[in-house]
Amino acid sequence: MAVKFVAFDMDGTLLDVSSSWAEVHRFFGDENTEALRLFLEDRIDDQEFMRRDLARWRRHRPEISEADLVSILAPVPLMPGAHELFDELHRRGIQTAIVSGGLDVIAQRIGRELGITRVLANGFVLDGRGRLTEEGIIRVPIKRKGEVVVGLQRELGVAPTECAAVGNSEIDAAMFEHCRIGVAFLPEDDVIRRRATHVVTQKDLRRVLAPLLEESDTGAEPVPTG
Repeated sequence: MAVKFVAFDMDGTLLDVSSSWAEVHRFFGDENTEALRLFLEDRIDDQEFMRRDLARWRRHRPEISEADLVSILAPVPLMPGAHELFDELHRRGIQTAIVSGGLDVIAQRIGRELGITRVLANGFVLDGRGRLTEEGIIRVPIKRKGEVVVGLQRELGVAPTECAAVGNSEIDAAMFEHCRIGVAFLPEDDVIRRRATHVVTQKDLRRVLAPLLEESDTGAEPVPTG
């Protein structure tokens, strides 16, 4: 059965950085290690995680705005092979989406660059001057990305057997549960490797095309099922 829809993670998958949030911290010479630890331990939720990130940014720029984020993230590059991969998927009529816990301002940018019409990522409510408020917009709960994929499948009228997902970390494995094909691209951990149907370890998104089309290609390693 041909794939009709592919959901993509963004940070570390479509973007050649591990985290768009961390890129903002890095710009300010800061980090969010403690908030990340608390979130992973389920001691704070998505909203509080976002508030703590924003609080760190405000120490450096009290009136940080959406335009600031756009400027800070402008240099972040796409992963090699991204344009070629999406050109071919769209040429074949395969629908695509970004499903990311990353920042929406950069997700929207690469959605435009790659022709991806369904872009789901997280951000902040803005005030009348375009400044970030403490109210987060959570379109993709970081630990529940599978639920977002199911919603997109319903919206598009496609079955899990007609779907694929591509990601690089444990949190992306939840998407694989609802898709026939799961491609671990430059996997960061053993969880995503174990739950994938294919693993791509070369830094070239063109290598993802073959497993999505279920063609033979030495760039993708099928995961043993026995």
